[in-house]
Amino acid sequence: MPALWIAHVTVTDPEPYAKYAELAGPAIAAHGGEFIARGARFVQLEGKERPRNVVAKFPTLEAAVDCYNSAAYQEALSFAKGASERELMVVETSE
Repeated sequence: MPALWIAHVTVTDPEPYAKYAELAGPAIAAHGGEFIARGARFVQLEGKERPRNVVAKFPTLEAAVDCYNSAAYQEALSFAKGASERELMVVETSE
């Protein structure tokens, strides 16, 4: 079953975060991930608002988790950790 990788982000230091974005895209694509929403308009109805929201679709929940744990994504993530506040989840879809 497909899965969605859903990230809610507040960028606190744009320069290193740009490096994260540069490296994260190819790492996500290498695991079959495709962006379906990235930094688009949104309406926060509940919870903490984050100005950047990203959704990527993966072929399976396992593929998304493997991506997160991959060396390529972890390298990218090293640039985001001090440059953003984020929440990230992976949720399996019904289709």
